[in-house]
Amino acid sequence: MSLEAPPEASAPTTPASAPGAGGPLRMLRGVPHTGLVAVLILVVTYAGLETDSFSTSTNVTNILRQVSVTAVIAAGLTLLMTAGGMDFSMGSNASVTTAVAAQLLAHGRSTAFTVVVSLLLATAVGLVNGAVVTFTHVAPFVATLASATLLDGVALLVLDGQAVSIGTKLFSLGNNSTLGLPHLLIVALVVLASAAVVMRFTVFGRDAYAIGGNEHVARLSGINVTWHKLALYGLTGALSGLAGLMLLSRLGSSSPGTGGLTLQLTAVAAVVIGGTALAGGQGTVVGTVLGVLLLGVVANALNLLQVSSYFQQISVGGVLLVAAMANQLQKASRH
Repeated sequence: MSLEAPPEASAPTTPASAPGAGGPLRMLRGVPHTGLVAVLILVVTYAGLETDSFSTSTNVTNILRQVSVTAVIAAGLTLLMTAGGMDFSMGSNASVTTAVAAQLLAHGRSTAFTVVVSLLLATAVGLVNGAVVTFTHVAPFVATLASATLLDGVALLVLDGQAVSIGTKLFSLGNNSTLGLPHLLIVALVVLASAAVVMRFTVFGRDAYAIGGNEHVARLSGINVTWHKLALYGLTGALSGLAGLMLLSRLGSSSPGTGGLTLQLTAVAAVVIGGTALAGGQGTVVGTVLGVLLLGVVANALNLLQVSSYFQQISVGGVLLVAAMANQLQKASRH
């Protein structure tokens, strides 16, 4: 008599172990940013049904121009936050750039000279932030928030509290289109695509993920963490300057309150909503793009529905809080 256990080949396969179990639901769980895409579709559908003007080409173009400035700042922030950094001064850096560029153009300086000086100034601000964070070990949140407050004051001094018009200079960048695409959007797409390529296909991008995952281990692995941090903060500074010039070209003038903390919080909210981890080591440009679009569409819909502008700031703050909590819960679930 055989003592072997009877074969179990005839045992029915349980749904949990069957390939493809769960059907479409399980497949959707594997698709990145599914929830964010669903929310975006719901908001667009609701806004389209509630107001006829939402779906017009004029309004869509307006949304794309508005979100392009935020997208440029958010692209740099995605790279920096993936490496475990944070820069709360990007919006204020853009504000200073806008003020300086407006004054230069208003006093007869050439557009080329103004663009170069503005970008160099913004990059220098980013490098100073990076140096403070890297060499003094002050928490990035504290250092850059202090920098933001300082830069807001500098912007007021440069403008002397008055609005400064630039006339028709930079008009083409802020208002014209090529092949139906606004020039601001083209600039934003180039920046976003470049950031995506850097993060996915370059050693610099992989090192950023490694630094954000564990800075100590990254150092032991031979990564020059100091150089990477300075480079990332310098890059966020340069992109802040670019965003400031884009904002100036769209508005045609610089005034107190242009850019600043409101722009910064919108960018941070977009990046966090897109899935970039606050602690570093995780982030995608695609998620950031979806976050930027969602906030832009929500703000536009609230305007068209004639909801008070105060509620727009409330919505950004609320969305950022919910996204931060969701981010933390997602991180906890992995452990």
